[in-house]
Amino acid sequence: MRLLKIITRDAATGPVLEITGELGYANAAELRDLLTTLTLQPGQRLVLDLAGMDFCGSNGVTALIAARNLAHAARADIALAAVPARTLRVLNVVGLDQIFPVLPDSHAATQP
Repeated sequence: MRLLKIITRDAATGPVLEITGELGYANAAELRDLLTTLTLQPGQRLVLDLAGMDFCGSNGVTALIAARNLAHAARADIALAAVPARTLRVLNVVGLDQIFPVLPDSHAATQP
């Protein structure tokens, strides 16, 4: 088990959150809290880079939805990048693959 680590960086298209470790019950609030500190402008894209994520539980999925809601409230876009196969399976089962753009990596997600 790896602890949750979130690195925030800016790209030309907007903020990128690199999420590594486990996003579950014990720590999903960390992502939700970090989201409240972001300033998104209309037309920007919030990218959640999940390449290093080991696990995403139901609370993690709820945090991803909170990120989507934040982006849409700011009239910004959101994209998930490098989604691990297990997490992608979960998103497919609950239908969230229909509301989240899923891109192969953060480079692709940050192209204008």
